[in-house]
Amino acid sequence: MKQITRHDLATLSQQAAGAARLRSNLNLHGKLDDPVQRLAIAMEPDTYIRPHRHLQTWEVLTPLSGRFVVLLFNPDGSVLQRTVLGEETRLIEIPAGVWHAVLSLDNGGVIFEVKQGPYLALSEEHCQRWAPPEGEAGVSEVINWYRHATVGQRFSEQNS
Repeated sequence: MKQITRHDLATLSQQAAGAARLRSNLNLHGKLDDPVQRLAIAMEPDTYIRPHRHLQTWEVLTPLSGRFVVLLFNPDGSVLQRTVLGEETRLIEIPAGVWHAVLSLDNGGVIFEVKQGPYLALSEEHCQRWAPPEGEAGVSEVINWYRHATVGQRFSEQNS
């Protein structure tokens, strides 16, 4: 039996707080090529998840602790849907091919993710071009925009 305890969540959150990317994960799947990927991801509020899509799989997200903004985007980069996991919404399934990003709103936030495997690293073609790659200039502006982005908005319209 596999389980995630409160101690595991606290440890994972501590690891994320001390990591350069401000996130850390605990895999329940044994290998990166397993047919179902299951993992807990601790994310601090300033970690950056660039808007991306998974063409080969849906993705299920549910919070284990904390709250998370989940933004779905149209291909043009405008916000299609905004959901805050951990408030009224407890679980979201993102269909395959839908552009999305996630932002932790709380210190110590841990989200659980399930998607079809095998694990595939994101390539540039699976990321929205208007959003800078991780570690480049402009990332903090995108993170701040995520916090308040509303349906129909585009990042470029808010920051021109």
